[in-house]
Amino acid sequence: MQWHAWVAAGAVLASNAAAQTNVAAGIVREGTLSFDGRATAGDFVGRTSTIRGALTAGAIGDVRGFVEAPVTTLVTGNGRRDRDLNKSMESARYPLIRFELQGVNGVAGQGPDSLAVELSGQFTIHGVTRAATIPGFVSISAEAVRFRGMTPLNLKDYQIGGLSKMLGVLKMHPDIVVHIDVTFTQDGASEPPPFPEPPTP
Repeated sequence: MQWHAWVAAGAVLASNAAAQTNVAAGIVREGTLSFDGRATAGDFVGRTSTIRGALTAGAIGDVRGFVEAPVTTLVTGNGRRDRDLNKSMESARYPLIRFELQGVNGVAGQGPDSLAVELSGQFTIHGVTRAATIPGFVSISAEAVRFRGMTPLNLKDYQIGGLSKMLGVLKMHPDIVVHIDVTFTQDGASEPPPFPEPPTP
């Protein structure tokens, strides 16, 4: 069998393995949503651990669900930049970043305790919904399902402006890389609790 045929066979086997792996319904137990940004003032990372979401039960290839996070909880280590981020994202009008899971596909490759997969679904950011795929790895145990992955994203695709400040002297590049690391329970829960109320100023 030629090399490309082995690769194709591996992809089919991995996809079958994903389809035959069952998970229970669960809600987000813990996780982080982050992004790598680049700007003329230097590279930076935005991050939040305020995440909620849920997965349905079934074969992993058939599960559906969502994860979401409030824009206002994203922090970059710079208060002024955080304020600019909320202004550009219009967080008062569009308060959530959300990924809606519509399918899980197996891909060639498997770690010692995880399966390489590709999530397909939709991001809704700044009121704009676009199709997206997120390659990564899923680990499944009796207690939890954990997914770790990342995908490139262009802010202009989501009509996010205000990336230039001070007549363009300071500028954030529209291309970022989004990272998702989220763990779901396997206890049959289906309705995640609401986000905690923000602290009173």
